[in-house]
Amino acid sequence: MKVIIVDDDGLIRDSLKLVLGLEEDIEVIGTARNGMEAFELCKTDKPDIVLMDIRMPVMDGVLGTKLIKENFRDVKVVVLTTFKDDEYIREAVMNGAEGYILKNQSTDSIIESLRTVHKGNTVFEKDVVNAITGMIREERSKKPSDYNLSEREFEVLSLIAEGLSNKEISEKLFLGEGTIRNYITNILEKLELRDRTQLAIFYLKNF
Repeated sequence: MKVIIVDDDGLIRDSLKLVLGLEEDIEVIGTARNGMEAFELCKTDKPDIVLMDIRMPVMDGVLGTKLIKENFRDVKVVVLTTFKDDEYIREAVMNGAEGYILKNQSTDSIIESLRTVHKGNTVFEKDVVNAITGMIREERSKKPSDYNLSEREFEVLSLIAEGLSNKEISEKLFLGEGTIRNYITNILEKLELRDRTQLAIFYLKNF
């Protein structure tokens, strides 16, 4: 996978570039100091994933994510943040990033998160999910039945929001992967959504 690292801290950029560059399946094709520079790199370098910090000058990671996702639908964004960035996380979620991970985790964990997102899944670090849901769940009047979702469909939806793959969901619910795919297709149709990321955002917004 081709990766761009975005962080205003040069030491973090260089460290991540060095560590990620040691992996055979990862190529760091560029680094940027803010969201605008990342957007410009996406125009020329065609990355698969942008590893995006939140707090940066000129253009922060929230606006950088929005700009990239609006213009490059195939580019995936993984937000790399600290727990202190709660006030920014909700906006990053709404702007369509596929991953939300914390800087205090191991580099091995960051690498695995990138691989997971590259395969088409989402990654929601547990502490980040707690922060998001704590902000978003101010209004929790909605019920699954309000969206014509069955109990099982709602269960599948909640597991998607946790970042589980189809295989992991099937193992957790003791159902075949084909059955899980059918559930997801039905949920997408009922909610009129496009993909797993939108499903996860929908769950976090409404439940």
